[in-house]
Amino acid sequence: MDIDGVLLVDKPTGCTSHDIVDFVRRRFQFKKVGHCGTLDPLATGLLMLVIGKATKIQDLLMAEDKAYIGTMKLGQVTDSQDSDGKVTEEKPVPTLTQEQVEAVMKEFTGDFYQIPPMVSALKKQGVPLYKLARAGKTVEREPRLVHISYYRIHHWASPELKFEIGCSKGFYVRTYCHDIGQKLGCGAHLIQLSRIKSGNFTLDRAISWEKMQGLNTAAELAPAILTLPEISRLRRA
Repeated sequence: MDIDGVLLVDKPTGCTSHDIVDFVRRRFQFKKVGHCGTLDPLATGLLMLVIGKATKIQDLLMAEDKAYIGTMKLGQVTDSQDSDGKVTEEKPVPTLTQEQVEAVMKEFTGDFYQIPPMVSALKKQGVPLYKLARAGKTVEREPRLVHISYYRIHHWASPELKFEIGCSKGFYVRTYCHDIGQKLGCGAHLIQLSRIKSGNFTLDRAISWEKMQGLNTAAELAPAILTLPEISRLRRA
């Protein structure tokens, strides 16, 4: 069955974005499947899959701004900047009001430069940084211009901060948490993350991993796939 379009998936924690792509390709026998923006194994939420002719607009969809809800834990630094890594530094968390935390978050708004983490899929001379990190190597990374359009504090109860941000393509939320921890003087790392929006595509329209696993044919999956005209209308909205 030839299908062209975008499938919005609510990715569970513990698997990679490639795992989801591979499952959809094999289970539903699609020839071309890609994704629009990697989610780390720790992360959940909106993963956009492009199928068939929609792979031709993959770069356009990847360029859209994203929105996330996450939780950072202050007082600990990890080598991956999230809870999947090893703790490399621990410091006591000072008594901080929500206003003091928000003042630091406000510094990370608009345009600024972010240094990508070593544990990432970016490449140095053709080698993924995460492979160099596994070998105990650290290399210089070029700072990248990123943008945060908004931020919100959902809940602050030391040492954990639940927040929401809107950000540009290529933004590392775990690096954002790490950098805020450095500014606060006690370190921090990301412990939970969910992508809730990409462009005008939202998580509430995504198919759950559990429901998708219960389907066996492309015909069964088809109602969940946004057609090319639907995608065009959504992008213009």
